[in-house]
Amino acid sequence: MDELLGDFLTETAENLQTVDNEIVLFERDPGNRDVLNNIFRLVHTIKGTCGFLNLPRLERLAHAAETVLGKVRDGQAAVSPAVVSETLAAIDGIKVILAALEASGKEPAGDDEAQIARLNAAIAIPEAPKVELVPEPVIAAEPDAGAGRGIQSIRVSVALLEQLMTTVSELVLTRNELLQHLRTLKDDRLAVPLQRLSAQVGELQESVMRTRMQPISNAWSALPRLVRSLSVELGKPIELDMQGGETELDRQLLELIKDPLAHMVRNAADHGIETAEQRKAAGKDARGRIVLKAAQEGGHIVITLADNGRGIDVARLKAKAVALRLVTETDAAQLSALQAQRLVFHPGLSTAEQVTSVSGRGVGMDVVRANIEKIGGAINIESTAGKGTQFTIRIPLTLAILPALIVASGGQRFAVPQMAVVELVRVGANSEHVVEYVNNAAVMRLRGRLLPLIHLGTLLGIGNGRGGGDYVLIARAGNISFGLIVDNIFDTEEVVVKPVAPILKTLSVYSGNAILGDGAVIMILDANGIAASLGIAGESDANDALEAPVREVAQETDAMLLFRAGSPHPKAVPLSLVARLEEFDAAAVEWSEGRPVVQYRDALVPLLAVDGTLTPRVEGRQPALIFDDGAAIVALMVDEVLDIVDTHVDICMTSDLPARIGTAVIAGRATEILDVAHYLSRAGSAGSIVAEDKGGRRVLIVDDSAFFRNMLKPLLASAGYRAMTAASADEALALRETGEHFDLILSDIEMPGLSGVDFARAVRGDDRWRETPLVALSSLAGEEHVRQGEAAGFDQYVAKFDRSRLLDAVARQLSGEAA
Repeated sequence: MDELLGDFLTETAENLQTVDNEIVLFERDPGNRDVLNNIFRLVHTIKGTCGFLNLPRLERLAHAAETVLGKVRDGQAAVSPAVVSETLAAIDGIKVILAALEASGKEPAGDDEAQIARLNAAIAIPEAPKVELVPEPVIAAEPDAGAGRGIQSIRVSVALLEQLMTTVSELVLTRNELLQHLRTLKDDRLAVPLQRLSAQVGELQESVMRTRMQPISNAWSALPRLVRSLSVELGKPIELDMQGGETELDRQLLELIKDPLAHMVRNAADHGIETAEQRKAAGKDARGRIVLKAAQEGGHIVITLADNGRGIDVARLKAKAVALRLVTETDAAQLSALQAQRLVFHPGLSTAEQVTSVSGRGVGMDVVRANIEKIGGAINIESTAGKGTQFTIRIPLTLAILPALIVASGGQRFAVPQMAVVELVRVGANSEHVVEYVNNAAVMRLRGRLLPLIHLGTLLGIGNGRGGGDYVLIARAGNISFGLIVDNIFDTEEVVVKPVAPILKTLSVYSGNAILGDGAVIMILDANGIAASLGIAGESDANDALEAPVREVAQETDAMLLFRAGSPHPKAVPLSLVARLEEFDAAAVEWSEGRPVVQYRDALVPLLAVDGTLTPRVEGRQPALIFDDGAAIVALMVDEVLDIVDTHVDICMTSDLPARIGTAVIAGRATEILDVAHYLSRAGSAGSIVAEDKGGRRVLIVDDSAFFRNMLKPLLASAGYRAMTAASADEALALRETGEHFDLILSDIEMPGLSGVDFARAVRGDDRWRETPLVALSSLAGEEHVRQGEAAGFDQYVAKFDRSRLLDAVARQLSGEAA
């Protein structure tokens, strides 16, 4: 019986939440008989089970609610606010009894006659004697949707799921340790089985994570009832529109997001939505509207809550902040609209004119922001006076296992959650980015802004101030960005989050700890805590005093195709190098000399794997990227194409692997950039034939972009040329001074310092390189730019990433043909 009672309590709690929401829905749409019938069926089921389990108090209260619903269903009573309110109050009474029943195993003492009397009075029917019951209506049994298919699901205790999650987490750590040993031992015999093991562990991890996932609508379940209560209490007609409720979120995060959402809905109803009279006077619909949306974006959930109310009165908010001495009048006058709106997150600030049960108590959006940031999330606000306000919340899918970037400072390693990493920047004498000091505060100029910096070692007390630091990790906390100066950048790794030890809980810069694959224990950094320690938490990165606007620097962007292949980590190639995206039927894959091939456009095309371990699918369709340089065609197998991103690519870490150029941060994630020329060279013997024709001619590539240099050098190498690179015009001219000679020079036009045009003039003004063919590379290929380049001494002008024209230009210039 105990097991039966437990099942009853669980199922009844779920059914009552459904009844709550559907009663509110039916009040808005009384003609929806399907909703009413469903409510009646659920209440009838609860009453019948109470009778079977000998729970007389619950049975009588459920019977009273059922009788009222029956009167409404049969047209004997109208749907009025009083009927709905008293029915919801009866449902609340059932919930109270259920809570006591769960705690003690038996019904609490007392009766509910007052509530039943109010319920009956709402529809003006006489109260029935206690010993008599209204005959139960006959409910037709619903067909069993699972009939003939057996049991489709089982109930598993939360404790068992947590234990399973812990076991999988330890398995992930063991996998990471084995992969670390593989990199050290370099034993090819272990590579394939470990890759298979890694893939299986990844699938197991994903499956276990799914068992923890629940629809976010579970966190919204109480909101329709809350909005109805607020509508009645405030005297404002308000409707709630919920979208994307099927979006899944980790159960732990689901519980933590409930209270912040409820508080934001209260704020929207009280502060945002006007009264019906005010809305009509403003030309709006009398009924206010709150829209709640959820969607998954990558490894995050994005929740937006918007109302179509009055918006935020920036002037009034500034005045309140000045009155509370949060800012001075001078500072308030200089605040932008966005900065002023973010004052709502300041502790103790409330714009409510009077204290009520809904708002005005001074405990508000600061607590909401703190709770969201505590789980690694961020919240932004956007408001337009007279039109409404929208809050956007961004939170991770789970807190159990997260991808992190491993960095080092002061001889120690730390993990930074990838969702907090914006980009990585190399600093130093050989980089365009340098660390500067303004009033002893470290800053860096990045794309037109002065970005505040902090030495990670100094922050944690393990460094010596300004010494060291070759990399700057640009992190984001909420709406602000800052840079962490670190000594080294390692790879990304999925880490199992362990709670911070009690002795370290007061340190806000840490959010947890983890064990790496080599067994080392590292701390996980908290971007929000670091921002708070710097005194910049809560400030906007728009028109911010810490990020003073400077001259905007134009950044060249490249269209990059993002995809996954062989691992969950994203990879990318320039979109311009992809001839076509194809999906081959698995049955169309053939084998030749032990290699998979496919027939494509009357040719037999090699089907290549990114890492040599991915095998073609045996069923369904196999996605592939087609690379075609005119001399060779290859198909690169992928698991899925993710996106096309137009971004400035900055190679943060180079790679020694022949198939990799390096790693860059694209769309907020560390992304491997593949070398397309490597795969083209594996197409067959075409590469060697070309190489013989070219005779090993020397080509100099002059470009300030490391990405473009690293892409172009292997491309030319695969075509049979010997390529050398220079990062600037000055570096190229220095090669001239050392006596270097080249058969052809390729030069970018838009470079810092000495431009491409100035470089061309310097080349033509000296006898040593005067006769060397000179080809200009640029994304600016208009007629005016071409004329300027030719006047400076360029023999030909080629747009960047136009591979066919580029190779053709090199061949023609070296053969002496006219461009």
